Amino acid sequence: MKLTQKNTIIFLYILTLLTALFSNYAYGWSFFVTIILGLSAIKFMLVAFEFMEMKKAHAAWQFLIVFYLILFVGIISVILH
Repeated sequence: MKLTQKNTIIFLYILTLLTALFSNYAYGWSFFVTIILGLSAIKFMLVAFEFMEMKKAHAAWQFLIVFYLILFVGIISVILH
């Protein structure tokens, strides 16, 4: 396993722990829900581009992945506020 993949896994563990910590305090506060969605979006991007080799894919696919993620997180955040 390459060093960048090991660093990505460690960063994913840290983001997962942060998500778990924020979820304990998210009761009734939509701000924390937006933070949790943002952390989940970052985790999605890390997995997609590092382990699913999306960084080698065509630029249109990369754009569609990022656009879908921004659209999804934005719509859910607006609905929950």
